Amino acid sequence: MLLFFPFLGAEFGVWKMNGVPEDLIVYEIAVVVPKRNLNEENKGYDCVEVLVNEFRNVGLIVERVLGLSDEFIKLAAPLETLGRVAAKMQMKKTTHIGIDLQFEWEDIKAFVRQPDGSLFSWCERFQCYRHLIYEIVNKKNSVVTLKFDGKEIQWEAGESLLQRLELEGIVKQVFPLHDEIKRKKLLRSWALNWWDFTAQPIDEIYAYFGTKIAVYFSFLGMYTRWMIFPATFGLILQLIDFGSLKLLVFPAFFISVVLWAVLFFQFWKRKNSALSARWHLNFSVSTSEGYKLSGREWNSLQPPLELVKNSGIDKTKEKEALQRYEWFGYLKRFRNDVIIILSIICLQLPFELAYAHLYEVLKSDMVKFGLTVVYLLVIQYFTKIGGKISIRLIKHENNENTEYQADSLVYKVFGLYFMQSYIGVFYHALLHRNFMTLRQVLIQRLILYEVLENLVENSLPYLKYSYKKYRAVRVEKEYLKPTYSASISEELEDGLFDDFLELALQFGMIMMFACAFPLAFAFSALNNIAEMRTDALKLLAMLRRPVPRAAATIGAWLNIFQFLILMSICTNSALLVWLYDQEGKWKLEPGLAAILVMEHVLLLIKFGFSRFVPEEPAWVRAKRMKNATQAQDMCSKQLLRTISGREKAFGGYIRRKKPVGTNKTQ
Repeated sequence: MLLFFPFLGAEFGVWKMNGVPEDLIVYEIAVVVPKRNLNEENKGYDCVEVLVNEFRNVGLIVERVLGLSDEFIKLAAPLETLGRVAAKMQMKKTTHIGIDLQFEWEDIKAFVRQPDGSLFSWCERFQCYRHLIYEIVNKKNSVVTLKFDGKEIQWEAGESLLQRLELEGIVKQVFPLHDEIKRKKLLRSWALNWWDFTAQPIDEIYAYFGTKIAVYFSFLGMYTRWMIFPATFGLILQLIDFGSLKLLVFPAFFISVVLWAVLFFQFWKRKNSALSARWHLNFSVSTSEGYKLSGREWNSLQPPLELVKNSGIDKTKEKEALQRYEWFGYLKRFRNDVIIILSIICLQLPFELAYAHLYEVLKSDMVKFGLTVVYLLVIQYFTKIGGKISIRLIKHENNENTEYQADSLVYKVFGLYFMQSYIGVFYHALLHRNFMTLRQVLIQRLILYEVLENLVENSLPYLKYSYKKYRAVRVEKEYLKPTYSASISEELEDGLFDDFLELALQFGMIMMFACAFPLAFAFSALNNIAEMRTDALKLLAMLRRPVPRAAATIGAWLNIFQFLILMSICTNSALLVWLYDQEGKWKLEPGLAAILVMEHVLLLIKFGFSRFVPEEPAWVRAKRMKNATQAQDMCSKQLLRTISGREKAFGGYIRRKKPVGTNKTQ
């Protein structure tokens, strides 16, 4: 029997179940267990041996590798195995007519393939793997006793074997493996390709890392390309002395930068929509759920299934229960947000203002340096505490899934970082109105902070890995690599939290103080060009392959960027007022009045451009409408056939019941 495998890119590799060529097998999952000495007489009762046999029974291909201190069970799956488990999971996939239908292995040709030609995306394959390995349960009606190094383990009826072994500490970890062929190809065409500064193989990144990481790099590449304009404008302002004309040039720069930011995010929404359509993640038509976004639903407070099932026939009680659940969820989230905001205002704000004031009044550079060291140590500890508190609060919210929980965490933790990053700059800019100190602080934050952040972010994982990998085998080297995890929490977020946080803090710094330091855009553009390659190198060479996430947008970060644009309009208007009114008279002269009018006009433009530039390209909208029309036609024809069949049945029944003397031609 010939089987096609999804790991070979366009699925042109063909394997035979008997005598599979080893060089064609790509193992994608590894299970780590302790290495031990096993006697032949106890082999049949050993829990690891039972686990390996169960893996083979569900259709997985298994290879066992011994490391220095652990054993690694590498897993691969034929396409048929993945297809049948996808059908069992009732996985929805897009068909050629644009309808999301439940996947069926026998109707494989009806479903749309990925851009690289594979049937399943990496995220879908990972879900299938998890279902396969965690759904291995004890199907007997009695407890099965397993052994491990003389220890007995009770495997209860209906219990997952892998979960039991994880609880017992026998299975240390389950993690994705790098595909060496694809990894080296991406290294050559992406991470080490410096000729085209912003070009990236986004489809290959999506196929290898999944949706969320591909969306991040697509956003980073577009953001860097668009930054060429303000970087050039800012460089001209920095190099040329405009003299008295600066009161006209700086407002022009401020207006152009705000318009640039507003247009960029509108066109990013269009690009995000186009990417979702290309990867079949767009709003598609489902026969049972209407329009939906794969991996993310419309309502963030969708009630649990038990509440819907147990609502009963009484529509009034059902409506009241759903409304109670909805508003109770909103109140929980509002309560948690209030707790975080009050904590920031009452605890962090006085600390930040005290540091900024001491930094301003101290004269000795050595004392300032010592104060900064103490500040950084304390603020890191404070941020970690804030993150842990946020996670505990989020667990008591009615968030529908992990992605919504992650968005809630982003909002709460960004408030801590916003206060930490900007309150000192606001202090120097708006209270003391010290322009030279403000520029020094901006240079320190933008240049030194970003350079040191990149060195720490990329060098520490490499040093840790280099120290551990000595004498290790290949799969053990991957196990020893650090995970792509967030600094704030590994529970809800991965390393994308830190990457997006770095971009957001950078964007806020260059936008909110654009009139004070226009050259910041040039520094940020250079940093982002390097960031694309170093992040790619980090993911491909220094870290484990991340667990894929199906989120099709940048999530809460988009709202944070929009908030920073609004803040930049206010802060730059204040800076322009300060430049115009250097004597501090604060009289409503024509120049000051023009700045105030300009601020309000920019705020109107900010909200008006969302109507001017459509968030969805015309071809995506046309494709969606075509899919909706085809789905409606198909459903209408099916419904008509069903109704027609019923009428024929009823008609035959009625004719048999008609009296003998009835005129049949009526």
